[in-house]
Amino acid sequence: MKDLLTPKQVARCIGVSEASLKRWCDKGTVPSIRTAGGHRRLPLNGVMQFLRQTGYPIVRPEILGLPATTGRGKETIERARSQMRSALETGDEPQVARMVFDLYLARHAASDICDQVIAPAFLDIGARWQHGEIEVYEERRGCEVCMRVLYQLRRLLPSLSDSAPQAIGGTLESDPYTIPTLMVEIALREAGWRADSYGIGLPFPTLCAAIRAVRPRLFWLSVSTIASTPDFLPAYSKLYDTAVECGVPVVVGGRALTEEIRRAIQYSAHGDTLRHLISFAQTMNHRA
Repeated sequence: MKDLLTPKQVARCIGVSEASLKRWCDKGTVPSIRTAGGHRRLPLNGVMQFLRQTGYPIVRPEILGLPATTGRGKETIERARSQMRSALETGDEPQVARMVFDLYLARHAASDICDQVIAPAFLDIGARWQHGEIEVYEERRGCEVCMRVLYQLRRLLPSLSDSAPQAIGGTLESDPYTIPTLMVEIALREAGWRADSYGIGLPFPTLCAAIRAVRPRLFWLSVSTIASTPDFLPAYSKLYDTAVECGVPVVVGGRALTEEIRRAIQYSAHGDTLRHLISFAQTMNHRA
């Protein structure tokens, strides 16, 4: 994918004249910028938002760096949910990308795509792996495919201003799962937050240091696995105390946070889904 496109490229992509596209740019219907040499360029994420809002059909999706079959049919959450697991298991990246981008162009929220399509697919894949129905490499390959597609989706989100509220987060040093914290970042960015996942495998002390240094409006911790509950509880308590001292709300989530563990820790909010997280983030914005 290219971050900046020419008017001619976008016109060819959606099957209109270049003159028409330039008129839309002049009216502000399609966002554009000027290069140092005075040439007009269209940001990819702005083009995608235009396509989402207007429903213009995509004639040449490959010009935008999308799979060639993107936009050829009306994708639904239900259909994508039933097909996503198979596409991930077989490593069919074009199919995974097509489903995700078709849903996004059809105005489905990125958080709903993650909650209702990608997350259930990986739950099924995990269960099939545990029962010996698929190999480890198939699960890992699916993760790599998904991450590449999610990074592409992140680039299509609207640009954020420097005044947008900031959020940071990641996973613990015993937690190697990238996809959950990446989905949190995408969901918050779509909701208007300057969200940055600091990655996976982060020790508690460095997370505390990040909270003190950045002082974000929100901190999230994705917990897909816990190596030792007796070690986790006191270390988490110190992290939470650090966040409280800095006035930073802490949102936690993840399959490893059983009801028993949740009763033993403090947090500002817990999210079973990204929708829960977004709802909490929106209440924070209203209080600001």
